Amino acid sequence: MKKPHLNIKLSEPLQPHIFLIMLLAGVISAIGVTMFLAPVHLYDSAISGTSMLLWQITPPQFTFSLFLIVLNVPLFLFGLRKQGAVFTIYSVWAVIVFSVASHIFEDVLPIDVSAGSPFAGDDVLLCALFGGLICGIGSGLTVRFGGAIDGIEVLAVIFARQLGLTVGTFIMIYNIILYTIIGCVFQSWILPMYSVLTYCVAVKAIDFITEGLDKAKSAMIVTSYPEEISNSLSAAFGTGITHIDARGFYSGRETTIVYFVVNRFQIARLKRIVTDIDKNAFITITEVSDVLGRSVKKSH
Repeated sequence: MKKPHLNIKLSEPLQPHIFLIMLLAGVISAIGVTMFLAPVHLYDSAISGTSMLLWQITPPQFTFSLFLIVLNVPLFLFGLRKQGAVFTIYSVWAVIVFSVASHIFEDVLPIDVSAGSPFAGDDVLLCALFGGLICGIGSGLTVRFGGAIDGIEVLAVIFARQLGLTVGTFIMIYNIILYTIIGCVFQSWILPMYSVLTYCVAVKAIDFITEGLDKAKSAMIVTSYPEEISNSLSAAFGTGITHIDARGFYSGRETTIVYFVVNRFQIARLKRIVTDIDKNAFITITEVSDVLGRSVKKSH
């Protein structure tokens, strides 16, 4: 009788450079926690923050690095079917690097963190800001390149919709509960409130890393001169344009919507081009969370 075995199918090949990026992300996150947050008793968010709490209230042999592995890896394996094998492998690797790097910074390298941060001393505000920023950069890198460094994100993806919540709301509720428990355990609300500041800075850093400063914008232009506007936009920006047939609700008149994607620095120029051709054009501009594919001007 054959023994059952785990059959993991990869939806896409693993890429060596992604492992290097996850290695960098894990080291960056470890720097944020061990060099800025932990020395002044601030807390990271989600499972990392939970690991810090358990580390502080348990015997010395139960380390932060140990709790990172014990709490995170089962969550990623739990979400294997939902998230896929590639995501899980990258994420587990990032968590292992995070854990090992944290151990090295705390116990191997000759860095004294007992009296405060090696960089910011005992300034809690600086530690909260820079700790959140650095941890956010580490988390953002893992997310941008197809992984995660905290297992709570997996739980959020699986259970948030069932609870009628967004993923962001699920994670926020978890963190509120975590910081409330920390306040109750230590009978102090100052450090938990600073930790909330850390979380807010980290979220902004994650958004910056995953989406960038130059966020894409989509423009929908309702105009009576679609060809002229499209030719001008295409000549100015060198990208493809989509025409969408439409009909006015009140007038019943057939019209055309010009759909175009630009970055935030090109919006003013787009408006000038459109209004120079059609002063009555109706323009809406919305933020695009991501852009896949590449549409370029067709050469003749």
